[in-house]
Amino acid sequence: MNMKSQASYNYLDRYLTEIRAQGRYSFTLDELRIKFELPYATLKQNLYRLKYKKEIAQVRQGFYVIIPPEYSKQGMLPVYMFLDDLMKSLHKSYYLALLSAAALYGAAHQQPMEYFVIVESPVPRSVKNKNLIINFITKSNWSKEGIIQRKTNAGYVSVSSPELTALDLFAYAEKIGLNRITSVLQELSQEMKVSALATTAKQYQGNAVMQRLGYVLDKVMSEEKLATQLWKVLNERKYFPVPLSAQKEKKGEFDSKWKVIKNMEIESDL
Repeated sequence: MNMKSQASYNYLDRYLTEIRAQGRYSFTLDELRIKFELPYATLKQNLYRLKYKKEIAQVRQGFYVIIPPEYSKQGMLPVYMFLDDLMKSLHKSYYLALLSAAALYGAAHQQPMEYFVIVESPVPRSVKNKNLIINFITKSNWSKEGIIQRKTNAGYVSVSSPELTALDLFAYAEKIGLNRITSVLQELSQEMKVSALATTAKQYQGNAVMQRLGYVLDKVMSEEKLATQLWKVLNERKYFPVPLSAQKEKKGEFDSKWKVIKNMEIESDL
């Protein structure tokens, strides 16, 4: 009796054990259909059984993760344990970014199970369910400078370096808030390197982002070495006055070095 005609009830359990033995935590429905050559309805029925037992969870249509006992209470894995596989299944370049990247460097106190991933356009639909939120966002200029491979216990994940993380945080300041960014930056700056900031900033598009980051590093945090290096990069470009907060009136004290209009008081949480 071959597998095509009658699959053993626990064939899927055995296969998931094989996947885990390879150091993987995820699989796709397409992968199962190729492996077992079974009808779609049969596979779905057995997947439902494992979901009901909370041994697997569905991240998005056709993509599943295996939930080991230590994560059974959460009902989901940390995203960095399967993100690379997910993005490969979507054929998308990506990197873990913003507060999620900062958290890997010990510099963000984010809500659990909410993640930020920057991807190349067009942007996939974000993942939102009771155990997991993945916010997929994009930016107009994509450079690989500052994207690094970080080892996890399930392989590697692409993540922004501390320096690229800092720049991106200011690029999305309207979503995150300058006070929260400054709190994160106070810890993240301890991981940032002057030379790496210079290299990443030279490839970064967005003078206003650098002006605001430089101003906060310089005037708010007194991180003189990092700020000076950023100013050197910025000073080779043409840049114009910008408000510290893009969401408030353009009124306030003007900083001539960074050409930043101080239109708000920054209050760090630390």
